[in-house]
Amino acid sequence: MVDTGTKKTLSSIPLLKTKAGPRDKDQWVNRLKEEYHALIKYVEMNKSQDNDWFRLESNKEGTRWFGKCWYVQDLLKYEFAVEFDIPVTYPTTAPEIALPELDGKTAKMYRGGRICLTDHFKPLWARNVPKFGIAHAMALGLGPWLAVEIPDLIARGVVVYKEATPSASTS
Repeated sequence: MVDTGTKKTLSSIPLLKTKAGPRDKDQWVNRLKEEYHALIKYVEMNKSQDNDWFRLESNKEGTRWFGKCWYVQDLLKYEFAVEFDIPVTYPTTAPEIALPELDGKTAKMYRGGRICLTDHFKPLWARNVPKFGIAHAMALGLGPWLAVEIPDLIARGVVVYKEATPSASTS
């Protein structure tokens, strides 16, 4: 069952229409436009609710995505690199989101730092092809995973807070 907050979040993320992957040339361009539109809406919604928690960008082809995600606990911001490739069978196959620096630190992760989404997210994704996209993967995949795993990793001392390094000032 999906809680009210999740339903509200989902209703704010535009659904996608184009069923196209990286091999589909012109249709892929249309799909990418829909992906960016949905991501922008999701980020705007998060910012308006003071819940900004990730940044993403892609390569020119839109097949490789990378950025940062973070989790705030006890007023400390824990930041992680996030990356994933768009599978050739996308959108039928969901992307496998990875946090490489956490590789091997939790049982809910696969080789290379790919987070485990098999039990909960992937069946939901399969029921919603082609309507779900990258924004949905972040909202229903990575977000809940961070909310469950990071506090546990912090409590066990596996993840420790790193001071932000001050940027060099130019005088």
